[in-house]
Amino acid sequence: MTTYEPDLAFAGSADLLGRIGTRLGERLRQVRPRERGPALIAVGHGSRDPRAAATLRLLVDRVRELRPGLDVRLAHIELNPPLLPDALVEGAVLVPLLLARGHHVKHDLPAAAALAAGTRVAAPLGPHPLLVEALAERLAEAGWTAEDSASRATGVVLAAAGSRDPESGADTRRLAALLGERLGGVPVVPAYASAATPTVPEALRALAARGRHRVAVASCFTAPGLFATRSAAHAPWIAAEPLGDHPALARLVLHRYEEAVSHTPQRELAASAP
Repeated sequence: MTTYEPDLAFAGSADLLGRIGTRLGERLRQVRPRERGPALIAVGHGSRDPRAAATLRLLVDRVRELRPGLDVRLAHIELNPPLLPDALVEGAVLVPLLLARGHHVKHDLPAAAALAAGTRVAAPLGPHPLLVEALAERLAEAGWTAEDSASRATGVVLAAAGSRDPESGADTRRLAALLGERLGGVPVVPAYASAATPTVPEALRALAARGRHRVAVASCFTAPGLFATRSAAHAPWIAAEPLGDHPALARLVLHRYEEAVSHTPQRELAASAP
């Protein structure tokens, strides 16, 4: 006579359920990144200044905090590992940690995206109100006050990297105008560390000719580096720190990613103005 042993039968069923649960968990871990969206690859320029890569890693950490579970990676166009070709995955969205349109955004990133099927390139970070928020708050951290916004002696030089691409200059001028509005109508003059004019000293002289002798330098750079350091050195009064891991910048990175995922055709990115 066969004796029915319910405890053993239950144990066998539990073991089977356990194995199924383990496999299901493994499957969920495999598909979760895709279910939560394509990978976000934040692409910095790269710098010999060791502070630059460290700062961008902090920024990427903030982006991860905003979207837990999203595959967020950091890559560089040159100088710092990982280089972009080494970080590519199929179907990813490349978000330039660059503040205006230019050669890297229009040519280098699309060329890299072509190496991985389905990869898209988001718009650069600027111009955008969130970028203006970060710039204004960095100025406030450096010592800018409401009284400075009301003074007829103050002005701001918006120091940027510079590019020969006219659309890059247009983006920076638009950002300068938006920052001026944010500061209550203070004149903000864009200036460039390379490849374009005016330079920071030239912009300072232009403001002085208008009676603006109390001038701050706003740092339109994502991270510390040679250009940011040189630009700040010209400041006759205060100089803001680079944007770094400012919370508004992290939100802007995620916003550009979501734009690219939701509705921006890749072929339009090179020519589109934010």
